[in-house]
Amino acid sequence: MRTLLRDILVTLVVALIIFFLLRATIQTSVVITGSMEPTLQIGQRLLINKVSYKFHEPEAGDIVTFNLPDNPKATLIKRIIGLPGDTVEVKMGAVYVNGSPLDEPYIKDPPTYIFHEYEIPENNYFVLGDNRNNSGDSHTGWTMPRQSIIGKAWITIWPPGRWGLVANPLQEQLASATSE
Repeated sequence: MRTLLRDILVTLVVALIIFFLLRATIQTSVVITGSMEPTLQIGQRLLINKVSYKFHEPEAGDIVTFNLPDNPKATLIKRIIGLPGDTVEVKMGAVYVNGSPLDEPYIKDPPTYIFHEYEIPENNYFVLGDNRNNSGDSHTGWTMPRQSIIGKAWITIWPPGRWGLVANPLQEQLASATSE
């Protein structure tokens, strides 16, 4: 009887350790608006990696979840377009980072608005939704502070037809442009 009780207690302790470890490193998130269409659909569920930015800085093209600085209970999901110190501008239906237009095959439609050249402050990021014309994002005049980031969108877990890693085509584009 004593052995059975000890086995149950050990199993419970191990289960609790695993549970709290997972809660500290991974979070689920549900897409509730169309601001990231067509990349992410309303109702899509994602696993968010909460530890990746403890080992490296966020990169352009990463899709991140974050809390709004003026409303910490509001969580948004957007794509990082500009890094601290970059200049960002939106004109003629294209986004320019440091003077170069981005090739963005993942967006729903080209932006119909103008955003004048802006240098991103230290420890801040310029974020946009992939549904450029229907997204409350940095083009409305704010940047995302580093400390507001919850984590990086990592894996799509629902619906089954969209299972898989969340890709970063912008990072791949920037990597190939620097290797040329």
